[in-house]
Amino acid sequence: MTFSIVARSEDGESWGVAVASKFLAVGAAVPAAVAGVGAIATQADANVAYKGLALSHLDEGATAPVALQRLLEEDDGRDHRQVGIVDLDGTAASHTGAECFDWAGGRTDDGVAIQGNILAGPEVVDEMYGAWSRSAGEPDLARRLLAALAAGDAAGGDKRGRQSAALLVVRDEAGYGGHDDIAVDLRVDDHADPVAELARLLDLNDLYLTASTEDEKVSVDADLAAELQAAVEHLGHPDLASWVGTENFEMRVAGDGSWIDQEVLARLRAARAEA
Repeated sequence: MTFSIVARSEDGESWGVAVASKFLAVGAAVPAAVAGVGAIATQADANVAYKGLALSHLDEGATAPVALQRLLEEDDGRDHRQVGIVDLDGTAASHTGAECFDWAGGRTDDGVAIQGNILAGPEVVDEMYGAWSRSAGEPDLARRLLAALAAGDAAGGDKRGRQSAALLVVRDEAGYGGHDDIAVDLRVDDHADPVAELARLLDLNDLYLTASTEDEKVSVDADLAAELQAAVEHLGHPDLASWVGTENFEMRVAGDGSWIDQEVLARLRAARAEA
């Protein structure tokens, strides 16, 4: 009922899962990951207990194949399960039970496990792997995972249709304000085109929940400061900080007003022009 990709970034600092299915809220059941530990997707007749168990095994030093073996040997329903795991070092393991509905299967390579069941055919997994391989060198793991998921979707995906998708990426101190490891945690629970919607949400995630790079920062001189003040007043705010807080751009504008993100600046100018 599901196709997924579990992977580690090439720099060894991020782990993640992307998944789609003709199933409500697939992101609630399938993916789990912990920075510095690894990631897992549990699907088909999903045993959601696998998530905590696998991550515990990995955290204790087990490799992905060993963690997978432990899960299966303790589960009488193993023939109905499908699992993908990637560990701390990027070692990958995947399992497709003999009783999973056709087409079902997967493949692994260094740093990646791809698997699916009730698929249009093996081309879904093959296209996902091809997209993953072609994106080698892309530093953004979330983008690589999404590209692979989109390729599987375009190849037919879940043969029953589309309903939900999810993307989870973890990296040490990557969460909001640096207080946890969740870099991306997005879910499309019920949608006619969930993978495309997930891509839209990832763009918004990057805008609102990631910090500006140095190349994206525009220094605020006296002239720009005056323009910003006039713009926010025109929009009904007493100062830039008020507008930033209202629009949730705290990670894209300096607290002291010394710089503003180029995309945020463009949005502010557009908002003033339209008001």
